[in-house]
Amino acid sequence: MDMTIISEAIHLATAPVFLLTGVAGILNALGNRLGRVIDRGRKIEEQLERVVDESGPSLLKVERIHLELESLETRKSIINVATAFLVLCAVLIALTVIELFFSVSIEPGKLHLSNWVPLTFIGSFLSLVSACVLYFVEIMYASKTISFKRIKTQKVALHSN
Repeated sequence: MDMTIISEAIHLATAPVFLLTGVAGILNALGNRLGRVIDRGRKIEEQLERVVDESGPSLLKVERIHLELESLETRKSIINVATAFLVLCAVLIALTVIELFFSVSIEPGKLHLSNWVPLTFIGSFLSLVSACVLYFVEIMYASKTISFKRIKTQKVALHSN
């Protein structure tokens, strides 16, 4: 095979590879968020065990702990689905790169794209958009589950006593 053809194939297939870098960055962010959710869940479960072990556990405390565990479970599910979309995105980008690499013909300047190139490339972007939307949903849900008003109310109550 002529070096010009190989060079052209590499040049053509390299562009989508840069998209993989962005996908890896988002995967890293999701992985960090998932780790924080898991760590918080473990901490809350330990707190629940302590509350239950106390004599006469406060029903309000137990209920609040269960609500937080439910919200962490929801967040974990959203992050897992977003991660699945990003992994699908990465696989589709990789398939696009493989297809583009083999699309260069023996005649320089001539492309023989398979019908799969547009499908894998568009599919990768649809997966990326879906993952980004879910990432946003998870962030908004996490923000909604914390109430700084409750913390301020508790501070005011402490200072008034």
